[in-house]
Amino acid sequence: MTSPLTDLNPFEIASELGLKPFQGKQIFRWLHARRVFDPEAMTDLSKALRERMRATCVFAQLRQEHVMQSARTGAKKILFRLLDDETVESVLLRDRDRVTLCLSTQVGCALGCAFCATGQSGFVRNLRAGEIVEQALHLLEGEEIAGRTPNIVYMGMGEPFQNYESVMRSLRLLMDPDGLGIGARKITVSTAGDIPGIERFAREDLQVRLSISLHAADDELRSRLVPLNQRYPLRRLFEAIRRYISLTGRHVSFEWVLLKGVNDSARDAHALARLIAGLNATVNLIPYNPVEGRGFASPGAAAVAAFRQILAEDGVKTTQRRERGQDIDAACGQLRAHHAGP
Repeated sequence: MTSPLTDLNPFEIASELGLKPFQGKQIFRWLHARRVFDPEAMTDLSKALRERMRATCVFAQLRQEHVMQSARTGAKKILFRLLDDETVESVLLRDRDRVTLCLSTQVGCALGCAFCATGQSGFVRNLRAGEIVEQALHLLEGEEIAGRTPNIVYMGMGEPFQNYESVMRSLRLLMDPDGLGIGARKITVSTAGDIPGIERFAREDLQVRLSISLHAADDELRSRLVPLNQRYPLRRLFEAIRRYISLTGRHVSFEWVLLKGVNDSARDAHALARLIAGLNATVNLIPYNPVEGRGFASPGAAAVAAFRQILAEDGVKTTQRRERGQDIDAACGQLRAHHAGP
């Protein structure tokens, strides 16, 4: 067996193990729909097959290293240990009966965004498709989601479009009807502005949503906050976004982390409104979750409300992320930094 089972779709499992297609589906369902990684518990498989799988297959690529759960909001964060002893983290957020899973795509990150904890330890490696998918499987363990499939956001550690092939494979695994069966419109891939990735994504036969981590409306500030902007400045980025919208007809969202005294002024709000004018887009406002050593602070509720009001008056659709994870180090990379070291 060359690939861990969670990297593979039902047909590939059957092919690699020399099984009939229905048996590949059985194994896939155990792993993804039932979230069972012990072959002995896969009771509709023959004993001989279970023994062969135990001897030859890799079932789980992640194990839970540290779990934190908020008694106030129900948010949950897990630090996972990988087979090569690296670590990644993922978050489950609750909003009444709605569950959102925030998944990582890389160990560390090469982008070095100024306000983010992940970049402090640098980039180590890309995650395999199964390592991405297993984060969702483990986050859902023991969870009651009232018959609704969760929302998925690729907004954890790493830049998804710099691990493009594994991310696309993981999307299809999450959407597989024999597994979690997540609807495409319930999945969002967030990029810091990787233009080649946006252009490739526009050609995918998927209805998965696209989000852009923007955070500034001028190149000088954005290059300080998001160094990738030096390679792909705003003019080129928005050309790519307009091509994406024209080709796909899809809505895009922009993430704007509000940093006190940095990008939360009336001037910043008006500049943002001008920048995205005419686009089929929404801005998701995210009050900053402070990270030790980054030197940024979160604006108060009044400043956030004022910023949002200006955008509304300028005709911009907005949403606001509720602060649901500050008490469990929910900003990307915090838990890994505190418990696993750089």
